Amino acid sequence: MFGVSWVTSRKATNDTYFIGNRKSPWYIVAYGMIGASLSGVTFISVPGWVYTTQFSYLAMVIGYLAGYATIVYVLLPLYYRLHLTSIYTYLGERFGVWSHKTGSGCFIVSRVIGAAFRMYIVINVLQLFIFDAWKVPFMVTTLIFIIFIIFYTFKGGVKTIVWTDTLQTTFMLLGLIVSLCLIVKELGFGFDGLFNTVINSEYSQVIFTDWHDKRFFIKQLLGGAFIAIVMTGLDQELMQKNLSCKTLKESQRNMLTLSWILVPVNAVFLFLGAALILYARNNGIEIPKTTDDLFPTIALQYLSPLAGFVFIIGLISAAYPSADGAITSLTTAVSIDFLEIQKKPHLSEKQRLRIRYIVHFSVSALLILVILIFKAINNQAVISKLFTLAGYTYGPLLGLFAFGLLTKFAVRDKLVPAVALFSPFMAWIISELSVRYLSGYHIGFELLVLNGLITFTLLWLIRKRNLKTGKVISAELKS
Repeated sequence: MFGVSWVTSRKATNDTYFIGNRKSPWYIVAYGMIGASLSGVTFISVPGWVYTTQFSYLAMVIGYLAGYATIVYVLLPLYYRLHLTSIYTYLGERFGVWSHKTGSGCFIVSRVIGAAFRMYIVINVLQLFIFDAWKVPFMVTTLIFIIFIIFYTFKGGVKTIVWTDTLQTTFMLLGLIVSLCLIVKELGFGFDGLFNTVINSEYSQVIFTDWHDKRFFIKQLLGGAFIAIVMTGLDQELMQKNLSCKTLKESQRNMLTLSWILVPVNAVFLFLGAALILYARNNGIEIPKTTDDLFPTIALQYLSPLAGFVFIIGLISAAYPSADGAITSLTTAVSIDFLEIQKKPHLSEKQRLRIRYIVHFSVSALLILVILIFKAINNQAVISKLFTLAGYTYGPLLGLFAFGLLTKFAVRDKLVPAVALFSPFMAWIISELSVRYLSGYHIGFELLVLNGLITFTLLWLIRKRNLKTGKVISAELKS
């Protein structure tokens, strides 16, 4: 990774860091984004989910296809037409400075908590299964994990990440495939036998028809579509890599390729989960209460040392593409959206680089601090709730972009931050009351859509009016 960083960061500028000089090969971006889209949490969690949710997650992944199509044909053309570095600049051009800051602020809050949570999960597994035995403190493990990322990304940024993600994705997929092969060997089924056993088992159910259930098929499809739109298309981290492609067509090709690759990759993760459950049952191993522990427990405590080694390599390789992208995108959001270093002509390139370096290291320090806070809380349920709450901030982003694209109205810009705070709160209240007042209906991933609709409605209510005539003033899109 450091070798790749050395090659890709030579003569690096701010444009190199933020958008890779718009010279990234689309197929390299697409391949590397597999790892960035999945993360270490997916590597650990998805196999464990099979025990409680069967293959219902696959319906959500299929829903991603509609979401990615929206990104390809609606959002990417907009971003390229406006020549954006930070995608939240669009909100500033469309509504005003407060909307711009609000959109970027929502992303920063979500990404800091979300990235710290994902890193904490991976670091904690490494700590429990490896470094505790070596008497290495959790803080040292965390510092080592993040220092590696800091030093291979701080200069080359996106240009470096595009290529290191390719390396990491390769090892993540190898870790997944080799782990599955080792489990199949232990089970003595062969791949045909495993496939038939899983398909005929209770775990292979994809379609759930009870509309009260969080796993209801239609809810999963719609949830997957909107999650893809918001957590990819409106997410600076993943869009930043797309904007590094040479042209719009190449960027679109990248996203379409990625969307179709994610379906079989996630299917393999689910089959691995079913195989792990079968292995546990065949060998009298109790399924852990926290299903996230299923994969690491079996790989590191019951299988061969080779399986444990492969698991660790796969886990780290899955964690790093998400972690390095988070640090780079947060640095971009702070530098472009809040410090506005590109809009200050009096700053020299050297001064801009210095500011960016300070932001990069500050963001990294903040992530270390949040990870250590999670460790101090030491309550998985509380931490998971914090991660869930961070996801609520994507709803206002959905509402803001939808209102900007689907209407031509201006809004009272100074009220937008209040809307972004109120919408998630209302969505949470409705979610808590739904079981009691909606015949036992459990709101699942569609909470994101509800949150966006509340934001859209509130923006409609604060659209600008001429105080004398009461008529709505239409705002012209600058594009």
